[in-house]
Amino acid sequence: MACAKTLPALWLISDARNDAALERALAALPRGSGLIYRHYHLEPAERLARFRALRRAARARGHVVVLADSALTGREWGADGIYGAPRALWPRRAGLLHLATAHDLGELGLAARLGADAALLSPVFPTATHPGGKTLGAVRFRLLARQSRLPVIALGGMTAKQARALRWSRWAAIDGLS
Repeated sequence: MACAKTLPALWLISDARNDAALERALAALPRGSGLIYRHYHLEPAERLARFRALRRAARARGHVVVLADSALTGREWGADGIYGAPRALWPRRAGLLHLATAHDLGELGLAARLGADAALLSPVFPTATHPGGKTLGAVRFRLLARQSRLPVIALGGMTAKQARALRWSRWAAIDGLS
């Protein structure tokens, strides 16, 4: 892995709809979990200020903080890593964790070829982010994840109950953790 930090099993993803609950949610996560900071809805200066506040709260609990942005911005903002579509994560920056988005086997393969450290495979189940969208379902998710050369993090409609039903230890959520 590119980052000295270990890959957390549990990831909270920020969004406009869970913003008010993020500090409480970060405090409730097991130590050493992860935060993926998106907050695309904010203007740049406001986005940076909110990132800094959440980074402080996350690091106080020993969480890994990943920014949905470029490697350059991730480094400038003091993130532990970056998150996005595989091609959007490059060029690589040494010392940053690289989490790629993936929706099928081709994208998992691309993320591996480009050197991502892990992939968030989605959507596993129906999700508020994409209401009515096509999902992978448990069987297809496990089939794809087991073929991946990268560690896979389940995303999409995930809750602790869904993770147990899926029998998958690495998962991420917006609503399911906030």
